[in-house]
Amino acid sequence: MFRSLRTRNYRLFAAGQVVSNTGTWMQRVAQDWLVLDLAHGSGTALGVTTGLQFLPLLLFGLWGGVVADRYPKRRVLMITQIAMGALALVLGVLAVTGTAQVWHVYVLAFGLGLATVVDNPTRQSFVIEMVGRRDLPNAIALNSATFNGARLLGPAVAGVLIAVLGTGPVFLVNAASFGAVLFGLYAMRQDELHPAAPVKRARGQLREGLRYVRGRRDLLLVLVLVGFVATFGMNFQMTTALVARQVFHTGASSFGLASSMLALGALIGALLAARRATRPRLRLLLSGALLFGVLEVATGLMPTYWSFLVLLVPTGIALMTFTTAANATMQLSVAPEMRGRVMGLYMFVFLGTNPLGAPAVGWMAEQFGPRLSIVLGGVVAVLTTLAVGVLAVPRESIRPALARVRRPRTAEGG
Repeated sequence: MFRSLRTRNYRLFAAGQVVSNTGTWMQRVAQDWLVLDLAHGSGTALGVTTGLQFLPLLLFGLWGGVVADRYPKRRVLMITQIAMGALALVLGVLAVTGTAQVWHVYVLAFGLGLATVVDNPTRQSFVIEMVGRRDLPNAIALNSATFNGARLLGPAVAGVLIAVLGTGPVFLVNAASFGAVLFGLYAMRQDELHPAAPVKRARGQLREGLRYVRGRRDLLLVLVLVGFVATFGMNFQMTTALVARQVFHTGASSFGLASSMLALGALIGALLAARRATRPRLRLLLSGALLFGVLEVATGLMPTYWSFLVLLVPTGIALMTFTTAANATMQLSVAPEMRGRVMGLYMFVFLGTNPLGAPAVGWMAEQFGPRLSIVLGGVVAVLTTLAVGVLAVPRESIRPALARVRRPRTAEGG
């Protein structure tokens, strides 16, 4: 289950990610709560904040993959981590001094999104340079496990700190947590990495990457499925805040608990994926997406806070099964010199579509209630999965089936 950890460079990377991701999840909870306080509980303001954080991925996400292919990934990651830490520090100072305003959060969220444009595809494509192709599925699953382990711990700690100290100290803790990633990257042994040859700067490299994906029907279907599920079904960080506050009338600590329950399911799903750690098949990808959609609908209909919490666990398992399978499918199916650009496109679809979905989901939650926004996301996930499943069936296997259906009718008509 943990064979990727036998690689020293990956151990350093994973350890830094545990610390930094915990701080990041603490900040996400604190940021949402700060916006709700400053905007007097406005779901629209919360949706705008989420949208602005992911808007740079929509505008510039594809260029992040070009950067990942052109420059040494380890060096690029050090730069992006420093930028993210500085943004968290500024927001912490504003919150601690009581001078924070909603527009401050908007600007800093957009700045964080700009750093993420480059960080995400670089970090995703750097994993194979640490562990190689054989251990890549296992490493992707372990990355998800560390991410969701932090997601399990971070919101719960953040909820307590917000209740006791306020949001400001949470941002400062996150700023300090980036030091762990920087230390891990600095301490790596360069001669033990397996870097892909940097792509020389040239015109048309972005278009080249898009043409490559356009010519791969299997990759296109994965991107379509990921895009719809991410846009409409994966706004849990926003909707759970609204459900906790408006439906069940609870405080920050209860919101943190809800986020942790979803993360618990995601952590279990990631560990199951790490144990399996084989090249994923389309059936697994579709099954995970379909189950996630059904469970999301059921979660939105839960009548009590505790039943809502319980159902978040299997929902998280299904979501992680789907996302780890999609990530590994994309990375293992592409040429090394294209991996940065393909993962840039993948992260563009996976995260960059949030500016389109988050404000709409926030507005819908404000007008019709948070439950409806969750149910709608699940319905979209189910319908998209069924459509992609039909499109993924090879045409060669459809034609004989249609012929068998038509023959009896022909005979009867004669």
